Amino acid sequence: MAAKLAYYLFILPISYLPLRVLYLFSDSLFLLLISVIPYRNKVIEANLQKSFPEKSSKELKRLKRKFYRHFCDLLAEGIKNLTISKKELKYRFTVKNPELLEDLYKKNKSVVLVSGHYNNWEWLITAQNFLFSHQAMGIGMPMTSKFWDRKINERRTRFGMKVMHAKNFKAEIKANLHAPIAILTLADQSPGNSRKSYWMNFLNQKTAVLFGAEQMAHEFDFSVVFFILHKVKRGHYQMELKIISEEPHECIWGEITEQHVQLLEKEIIKEPSFWLWSHNRWKREIPHDLLQLKDEQHVKFNRTFKNK
Repeated sequence: MAAKLAYYLFILPISYLPLRVLYLFSDSLFLLLISVIPYRNKVIEANLQKSFPEKSSKELKRLKRKFYRHFCDLLAEGIKNLTISKKELKYRFTVKNPELLEDLYKKNKSVVLVSGHYNNWEWLITAQNFLFSHQAMGIGMPMTSKFWDRKINERRTRFGMKVMHAKNFKAEIKANLHAPIAILTLADQSPGNSRKSYWMNFLNQKTAVLFGAEQMAHEFDFSVVFFILHKVKRGHYQMELKIISEEPHECIWGEITEQHVQLLEKEIIKEPSFWLWSHNRWKREIPHDLLQLKDEQHVKFNRTFKNK
């Protein structure tokens, strides 16, 4: 009941306000976060220190402040996302090189679109289906609150995006293969199982990485396209695409994962404040038998996808 009241009496009405007004709330929240309520302060500081050991405490403090500034804008833009019109979203969210994906569509190639939580991914979820010819699909885990899960996904899918449950996404994919699809994958989350992860170096740390994007590409023969979202100015973003592999069966184990993670890392290093530092990214313990585990994963991968 409380969730419904908050949504209908507070969140939804606010979302109809112009962004310039919502940014006033963002400015106020920013002041609170840097002075009174330091949201996930320890997690953010630990992530920054481990990722940038060469930076001074003053530089890290400046990075944290810039992250909070951007994070507050994301919250304001996330609220606006509930009711933003297609016209305004097209104005505020553009694609630098859409012809790359259009060329794959003409070849009847479905795509795994892979990146991370960098800049405004929520606007991309909402806009993807009218940005490209491919049918937009996304994979997600249900929220704890069934009400919020239903309402958020209703808003995300209003322009044609199809949201799939992580537990039965393969069946959903197979049911939609009558035309090219593009599956949005944010692959920088901490995996649920360290032994089913792909382990590699990321931001100066041994990191467990989700292997789903690479596995989907091989299982369904989908091309893999990395994307990055550039912040042009406040409230304006531009998406840039880069092909990792048009023919995934030509790639060896780990090649696709290594490439998309390294591309994301490069962008994070270039402008760190736009990544989601408040996420507890490095909570998985490194397996004591990591080398043996990687050998086993390699053998299993080749047996599944290469030795047919």
